[in-house]
Amino acid sequence: MKEFLKSFFNETFWKFIVVGLINTAVGMGVMYLYYNLINDNKFIAFALNIICGSTVSFFLNKNFTFRKKGDTGSSVVKFIINIIACYIISYGIADIFVPHILSGFSKKIVDNISMFISSCLFVGCNYIGQRFFVFKKKKEEVK
Repeated sequence: MKEFLKSFFNETFWKFIVVGLINTAVGMGVMYLYYNLINDNKFIAFALNIICGSTVSFFLNKNFTFRKKGDTGSSVVKFIINIIACYIISYGIADIFVPHILSGFSKKIVDNISMFISSCLFVGCNYIGQRFFVFKKKKEEVK
């Protein structure tokens, strides 16, 4: 178990965290600006978060975090599959549970908290998907 934890929380993990801070700032900035200033549709706001943040994430993670060389096309397809799966899981969980837990609060507060929790769930799910599916190293790439 100790070896697993050591290999899971390695340099790649910390690079992913740095990239995640950058793409989270971009994505959540777009999401909250859209929701609170343009249109209070949380579905669209969260989708914009995922689109903008994920675009930044793909290029930084491909080139900096995972240093994946070669065919970008297959990585893009896997990345899109991963993003869609993470979106469905994170938005679905938060959209089901947060309104029930915060039923006494205003729609605006519930939606903002729901989007925040969705984003947190998305990050965890996305890391696992990118590391072990999208940018998984082949045996010959592992040092």
